[in-house]
Amino acid sequence: QSNGLRPSFITPSGHVWKESREGGTTGGELVELSLRDRALPAALEPLTPLKDRITLLQGLSGRIAYSDHSANHGALGCYSARGVHGQTIDSALAAALPAVFPHVLLGLGANGSEAINYAHSALAANKPLPTICSPSLAFRSLFGSVDGGGKAEFDRQTNLLDFLADDVKRSAAALPASERGKLESYAEAFESLYARQREIADLQGIIRRHAPDLGEKRTTTTSSLVLEAQFEIATAALIAGLTNVVTLTSGSGHQRFGQYPELGAADLHNLGHGGSIAGKTNEESFILIHQIHTRLIAEMAQKLSNIPEGNGSMLDNTLIVFMSDSGDGHHPRLYSWPIVLIGDLGGRLKRGGRYLEFPAYGQNKHATIGSLYATLLQA
Repeated sequence: QSNGLRPSFITPSGHVWKESREGGTTGGELVELSLRDRALPAALEPLTPLKDRITLLQGLSGRIAYSDHSANHGALGCYSARGVHGQTIDSALAAALPAVFPHVLLGLGANGSEAINYAHSALAANKPLPTICSPSLAFRSLFGSVDGGGKAEFDRQTNLLDFLADDVKRSAAALPASERGKLESYAEAFESLYARQREIADLQGIIRRHAPDLGEKRTTTTSSLVLEAQFEIATAALIAGLTNVVTLTSGSGHQRFGQYPELGAADLHNLGHGGSIAGKTNEESFILIHQIHTRLIAEMAQKLSNIPEGNGSMLDNTLIVFMSDSGDGHHPRLYSWPIVLIGDLGGRLKRGGRYLEFPAYGQNKHATIGSLYATLLQA
């Protein structure tokens, strides 16, 4: 989510966040608290039913990605915010957890009309990944094979890819070796796409059963409804087995923060400079926007908990990470990057229901967001 997540917005009741002059914590030792008898802060209140699955991470730094606003690809890549310098953590996890669609990237752009942006994820250096910001485009990309006229188009594409792969192979066979390699790489690409089409065809019964009924949200440009539709599509893609990794973004990086005109917020940039929404205080306005997101996260988690998987549910084997690409504020300092984890990956991570406050920046036992990402890759 854009525009920052203040440390106070993930601090549970009964505990005081003691902020240093730079914006990080002041302690030299790890603080670990149980959430059992503590209330979640207002921004996270919709997540209360999931409290025993939640881990609140406070005090992780990310200074390497420091910027005046969004850390851009640096938020998920642990590198400078200025440029695309390598693969981001979500892309690395997708590579480790292959599926029909290895990595699904959906979101809300700078406004409800933006179709695609490239602001947050990357496959490799100088290879940013596209985030689909249009629910209509997202639905067609993932569920078009079972959607009326979309099915006919899907079948045509499948047949075309099969033909192209064979045609390129035949053409390559007639070329000298020096030229053959280039065409063979094209043939491999077509074969890969054709194989994915066949995998989708084999899953059509499951896809049809779990395809979300978006109604008017499929074509809406109202920001809050776009975000709602994208969460529904992402959840359905996970449940249908189309993907194992989803990145959901809200806001477009750089100095674009999103707009919610239906709530009286023409531009969320103003909130970062003390503005407000509909007569609320600045803090109340931020909480309102955060709650839009945490409510959708709670709904996603509930749907996953209803799907049996192994000896438990899909949620038991899932990890949801909620954070801001702008770290701890509109103008971030990144001595502390507040992060919310929901789930434990089937026990591969320590059980939730905890608040962890790491030692201050510069202390011997301090940790960074890179430490978290390395842990996720190891898990």
